[in-house]
Amino acid sequence: MAGGRVSTIAVLGMPNTGKSTLFNQLTGSHAHIGNWPGITVDLMQADVDLQGTPAQLVDLPGIYDLRGHSDDEAVVRRFLESTRLDLVVVVLNASQLDRQLRLALQVRQLGLPAVLLLNMADEAKRFGVTIDTTSLAEELAMPVVLLSAKYRRGLGEARHQMAKAIAKGLSQEGPGGSQAPVAHLDACLAEGDGALQRQIAQLMERSVTLPPQWRDRLTRRLDGVLLHPLLGLPLFFLVMALMFQAIYAIGVPLQEALGTLLDSFGQGVIAPLIRGLPAFAQGFLLEGVYQGIGTVSAFLPVIFLFFLAMGVVEDSGYLSRAAYLMDAFMERLGLDGRSFVLSLMGFGCNVPAIMGTRVMRDRGLRLLSMLIIPFSLCSARLNVFLFMASVFFAPRVGGLVIFGLYVMSFAAAIVTALLFKGRFSSNEPLVLELPPYRFPTLRQMFSRAWLEVRHFWFWSRRFIIFGVVAVWLLNNLPFGVEPASAQSFSGWIGRALMPVLGPLGINPKLAVALLFGFIAKEIVLGGLAVIYGQANPLALGHALALDVNWVQAVSFMLFTLLYTPCLSTVAVIRSESKSAKFTWFSVLWSLALAWGTSFGFYQLATALGWGSLVLH
Repeated sequence: MAGGRVSTIAVLGMPNTGKSTLFNQLTGSHAHIGNWPGITVDLMQADVDLQGTPAQLVDLPGIYDLRGHSDDEAVVRRFLESTRLDLVVVVLNASQLDRQLRLALQVRQLGLPAVLLLNMADEAKRFGVTIDTTSLAEELAMPVVLLSAKYRRGLGEARHQMAKAIAKGLSQEGPGGSQAPVAHLDACLAEGDGALQRQIAQLMERSVTLPPQWRDRLTRRLDGVLLHPLLGLPLFFLVMALMFQAIYAIGVPLQEALGTLLDSFGQGVIAPLIRGLPAFAQGFLLEGVYQGIGTVSAFLPVIFLFFLAMGVVEDSGYLSRAAYLMDAFMERLGLDGRSFVLSLMGFGCNVPAIMGTRVMRDRGLRLLSMLIIPFSLCSARLNVFLFMASVFFAPRVGGLVIFGLYVMSFAAAIVTALLFKGRFSSNEPLVLELPPYRFPTLRQMFSRAWLEVRHFWFWSRRFIIFGVVAVWLLNNLPFGVEPASAQSFSGWIGRALMPVLGPLGINPKLAVALLFGFIAKEIVLGGLAVIYGQANPLALGHALALDVNWVQAVSFMLFTLLYTPCLSTVAVIRSESKSAKFTWFSVLWSLALAWGTSFGFYQLATALGWGSLVLH
């Protein structure tokens, strides 16, 4: 290899072609976010070994046309114009070549070395589509490989063809190194739509055989029920309610068991190891760092189950249908089905969901979507709510409480959209493709859930460590005061916040936890563990139940759901909106809505005497 240089490979494809699945299968769990010169968006990349050839694989955003002008298409165009590439891997859906060959033809026009991977070969076979890959490769003058990334079929041949294409390019490589960036992309794509359509028709006639009648009866039958004009939406919300009930029923016992195990490890292993240290240092390490992080760690099984379930909903194609069902309703709010899908994505994390608004070309639609997405109940807040629900409500009620909070998150988004749709108006039409139903493999499901949990932990641990340490110090300083007492720094802060939070039923201890939740919602639980001096979730729950009633707990949950998202989300809103004024507006509005909702609930519940009811 010339000078030991690492080859650069761009992965290019249309949405819903399984491009991300292929990328993950080729790279394993070694992908990371990378920044590229000239590109304003961070891209997923990973190092791979192709039969002894080291290469860097870069996953580009899914696009429909290299001549398009959406934000994602602009990112791809800038990447091709600014990056020296050794190979472009074009990923298409093997069952939809009549609509997708355009992208392969455009890459050929650019003169870039390319390999065409026809993914979802299993679906094409099921639908009765046959492809002559030899003929197609000759017509396109690039290698063509049929594969199914979902089942890991054809990956070996794909790697071989990629390595072969790179080796061929390296053997012809001049002093300048790899393929030069595309200097004049628009000039290279001079052929009009008519010429491209004629070429696609010729390729389809010579190399692809379509069935006389589409064979996907399963999708038609399921859509007849799930997309029913009257039953579709109730069925969707029923599915979501059952999903959250199952996550709660399975996840809470796992969380309690892991919490007990971590608590035993802390008392049996950590405590003896640090016994020789000063009392302040022992408390800092055990009660501050270990107990705070351990409390959050105990909820990782629940997060895993959540991403497992959401992965099934998304990968099966049901999420796209939810967007379709909701589009007419969302249009009345000044939004569209994509806004609904991104809000559902926000259940995992608000940050990537807000970044996903780049697919919207209209600025008003993007800003209004960014305003409602932070109300989505992200996985960090889910930790808090699962804990509070298990403490204050019976198991048969807890899952419904969690589902009710998800409904409240939608209600907050709807109210926000209705109030501000005139300020952020949009006329951009929605173009939505409904993929056939696909059922992910167990390997896909568990791999995706594991990667999401790992990302959640590595992303949040720095905030958690900072937050729980800060809370512990506030509880234990100044020296000589009783921890977490009214004389401690945290006591001072809690009392100072009472004029604002007291009318919501939020006591000084909960107020301190909320204050650190501004940094990251992951800190809230760890902060409570430190404030109440209990690492085991059972012990923490008992201490909390003695301090507040269920009405105060619900008010606290409502405020946590709606108030200002974590600093990472605020930073992304600032970056994506390019407006400090809009960012401040988003923060202040969420605070105002959270306060008003919690105030209304707590004052009404107190007036009706609900606090005396026993619901556990």
